[in-house]
Amino acid sequence: MGLGGISIWQLLIVLVIVLLLFGTKKLRNLGTDLGGAVKGFRSSMKDGGASESTEEGESATQTESLTESAETAEADKSKSNV
Repeated sequence: MGLGGISIWQLLIVLVIVLLLFGTKKLRNLGTDLGGAVKGFRSSMKDGGASESTEEGESATQTESLTESAETAEADKSKSNV
């Protein structure tokens, strides 16, 4: 008995059927894509705590630049109306 009442032979038969249906190239690409996704997820989780503090600093800088650009646009608009 294997996993949950499934024997090793049944797992091998399912594996052979999956290989015949999808082919090795598609399964290899699927494994590569899945591995890349897991790697990206792990790195983002690891960098998540460190990047939160830098994101707060960046958002403050972006808010300041947006305020400055809005003030500049408002000044240009008032000059063009005069």
